[in-house]
This record gives sequence, structure tokens and C-alpha cells, in this order.
Amino acid sequence: MNDEQLLRYSRHILLPHFDITGQQRVLESRVLVIGLGGLGSPVALYLAAAGVGHLVLVDDDKVELTNLQRQIVHRQATVGKSKTSSAAATLQSLNDTIKVETIDHRLSEPELRDQATLADVIVDCTDNFSSRFLMNRISKQTKTPMVSAAAIRWEGHVSVYDARQADAPCYRCLYDDNAGDIQQSCAESGVLSPLLGMMGSIQAIEALKLLAKTGASLSGRLLIVDALSMQIREITLKQDPACPVCHDNENS
Repeated sequence: MNDEQLLRYSRHILLPHFDITGQQRVLESRVLVIGLGGLGSPVALYLAAAGVGHLVLVDDDKVELTNLQRQIVHRQATVGKSKTSSAAATLQSLNDTIKVETIDHRLSEPELRDQATLADVIVDCTDNFSSRFLMNRISKQTKTPMVSAAAIRWEGHVSVYDARQADAPCYRCLYDDNAGDIQQSCAESGVLSPLLGMMGSIQAIEALKLLAKTGASLSGRLLIVDALSMQIREITLKQDPACPVCHDNENS
């Protein structure tokens, strides 16, 4: 770590349980961020600011005016441009010492597996169940921890699914394959913009702890935030004995 990096990241280096060792691990890490919307925006900003050495940003969408209410990595000037190029420009202006790689199409299963294998952490910032189920399965196969969150209206959920722990529950343990039938979107139901910032910030915290190898992650725990009453609850999660992902022969 050079003098400029020591100064830039000094507030992390001063942290007990993080210090210079944790920061060095962050600098040497690679994180796969899938989705650059309301959750992916704060995730990408904070991970870039924290010095994650290699960020891989994945999104196949373009910036729209309605996004700007909550997707704070984008700017008015980038409306109509790809979300990946818009986000990359913002992140590089924030920290030009990191590598930002962009993928502006939806990853096929083989592509996702390749990217997950290279990554130290996957951050799920998508808005649909099918993508999460696929990421969860790949995360389990490659043993790459996944930090996942969702938010709608006034409520948000966040957890960590860490396949490196043999008895840790996965996303499929919590939600079954029929969940997509009742999926709702922000476009249909609305969402409070700072709630997405809050959930994305928690995702960034969890990712940084995993990278720095410090603290206790949310693995096995689901954090539920009710922003309307500002109540935060925690539910303990256990591996489902009938989960087809956790108990697939390839992963046992």
C-alpha cells in the first residue's frame, strides 16, 4: 500500500478488527455486482470508495428518468445510456485507482459461473426471483458467498448466503420456485428511495466484512427493515432439509 492509499483509506485502517490487513484484502479483491438500480447504486459507490480492487458491474438496462429518484449512481446527463457505462463513469470519478469492468448484457449460466468463480463475493442487486435463484445455484456450486437484498414499498430484506459453510442456508431454503408468481416490482408498487440506500449500504457492509475476513456476517440470519415504523427485525434461518440446491448431489 503506497502513501496515497494509506491516506485515502486511513479511516478504515484505524478501525479495530479491520485495520491495514483488512484494507489490503479489500484492495486485492474482486466483487461481482449484478444489477445497477436502487440497490446496486449504493453498493457500487461504497465498494468503489472503499477501494475494492476490481469491480465487475453487470446490467443489461439503460438509464431512464424514473430511475433517478433512487438510483444514485446515475446522473441526468446519462439518461438513455447503458447503466453499466453510466455507473462506471461515476465510480471512476470517485476512485480512479480501482479497475471497473462492465458487462452490459444478461449473463448466461456459463458466463455467470465463470464470473462467480473469479469473484471473492457476489452482490445480488437484481429485482427478480429467477435471477436470484440462478445466482444462488451458481454461488453454491462455486462456493462464492452471495450478499442479497430486496426492497419494495416501505420494507426491505437482506441476508448473506455463504456456501463455504456446510450447514448455511441458501436463498432457495428461504424462497421456493413459485415465488416468482407473486413477484411485485417497484414500477407497480413503488419504493421509498432512501430505503434502497439503506439496504444497499448494508449489503456493502456485509461484502466488505467478507472481503476483510472480519466480524460476523448475516449468514443464517435475515434482516427485515420496516421503514414506515423504523423497526428492524431479525429472523434466524436454517438449512431446509428438502432444499434441492443445498442437497444436490453435486454440492453435497
